[in-house]
Amino acid sequence: MSKKQRKPISKKKNTSSNHHVNSKYKDTLFRMIFRDKKNLLSLYNALNKTSYTNPDDMKITTLEDVIYVGMKNDVSFLFSSIMNLFEHQSTFNPNMPVRGLLYLARIYQNYIRENGLNIYSSTQISLPVPVYVVFYNGRKEEAEYQELKLSDAFKKSEFSGQAALECRVIMLNINLGHNKELFENCRILWEYAYFINEVRENQKKGSSIEVAVRQAQKSCIEQDILKEFLEKNRAEVSYVILEEFNEEQYAEGLREEGKAKTLISLYQKNLLTLEQAAEEYGTTVEEFQKLLARKV
Repeated sequence: MSKKQRKPISKKKNTSSNHHVNSKYKDTLFRMIFRDKKNLLSLYNALNKTSYTNPDDMKITTLEDVIYVGMKNDVSFLFSSIMNLFEHQSTFNPNMPVRGLLYLARIYQNYIRENGLNIYSSTQISLPVPVYVVFYNGRKEEAEYQELKLSDAFKKSEFSGQAALECRVIMLNINLGHNKELFENCRILWEYAYFINEVRENQKKGSSIEVAVRQAQKSCIEQDILKEFLEKNRAEVSYVILEEFNEEQYAEGLREEGKAKTLISLYQKNLLTLEQAAEEYGTTVEEFQKLLARKV
């Protein structure tokens, strides 16, 4: 294994029965691209400023074909004594540390079983270090780098400092214009981000999502961006992008509905004026009154 000093970041199907597990897993474009070990190694090297060269040294630990406690994992892998969990998100979710904790626990359970480790032994067992990275490319503006912690979800009490658990999530904004050094060191990640941006730009020009995807595929192939991948997986890419964009719109709709209900409740309790509620919702008083009439 050839390498340069690592600096920290600034397939086996699981058949166990569990009522939290759903076998209907929908693929994502991010997962399609980065389940290729060569691409995955490039991303790992870019994140950690390393120069490993042998993708076969990576052991994929992704829980295939399941959704565990509502979390769709894109890719997890064991490499260089690090248990890596990579996930793509097009919507911001502050509960990612909770989901990551539960998913990592499942991965470690498999690791302990597969390596015949005895957690009841008087000898200390050795475990790989967990690293959880989320690659965000939603439409809402977010910082280039964020750290989310499980402890942020704990109820405030005098015992907060004694919390037995912590799970840290590194969230990186991979929309074009952000994290330029990461893109410079991982061409395939930039190509992925460029393709997604092309789809969105086509939508802004009035194209339907179906047409926007076809236009982006044609444009990227002509520019030698994801060319081989898109030519080989044209139909599947169209399908997964449609699914992803529909889910993104659905999640956005749920958030907007929740926001509307909250503002209406505050207005009805005289905690906000009509003008304040409309301003918070980002609309006019007249439009908010129409919304109020529909909800009441």
